[in-house]
Amino acid sequence: MKSSYYLNYIVEQIHSVVVATTDEKNLPVTCVIDMMYTDNNSIYFLTATGKNFYKRLKDKGYLALSGKNGEDTMHCVSVSIRGNVRELGRDMLPVLFEKNPYMLEIYPTSESIHALTVFQIYEGSGEWFDLSKKPIERVSFTFGGAEKSESGYFVTDNCIGCESCILVCPQKCIDMIDNKAVIRQNNCLRCGNCAEICPVGAVVKR
Repeated sequence: MKSSYYLNYIVEQIHSVVVATTDEKNLPVTCVIDMMYTDNNSIYFLTATGKNFYKRLKDKGYLALSGKNGEDTMHCVSVSIRGNVRELGRDMLPVLFEKNPYMLEIYPTSESIHALTVFQIYEGSGEWFDLSKKPIERVSFTFGGAEKSESGYFVTDNCIGCESCILVCPQKCIDMIDNKAVIRQNNCLRCGNCAEICPVGAVVKR
């Protein structure tokens, strides 16, 4: 699927996410923020300029977020994003308030709305993780022109075809192709069992 699907899922299906930033000592700080709008290539949210969250966004220009949707652990989808943010000011506030009318209960007057400003996550990478499927489904994506990088566990040409890794894979997502183990990345938990048991060190983490 296109990255726009995952961005829309965050805004429409999850909405309230846990956002992580770092403070002046580079220590992590989390808070819950509503993701309010997407143009299919970025995500928009707002905050008040008097909050510490605002200062951290301005100082670092970067955040990470995670959210999930579902009844319980085994019937849920989670999406995570990390990326660059920039302040856009107040011009988009009418759009965000129209899409999220509950905000008028929190900031009911034009005077109170004056404290708000809009931020855009304009470039980043993300991961979709669906535990409701068997085997699990994992998809990496990028948006806003961010470069896609390969990550996970991969089998090199040093593989001797012993199949030890297949025995310890919890999702059974390792196939033998031409006598070499191949990991299906979209189903991998990235637990590392395969790398730990490989007798010749043929499984590497990127």
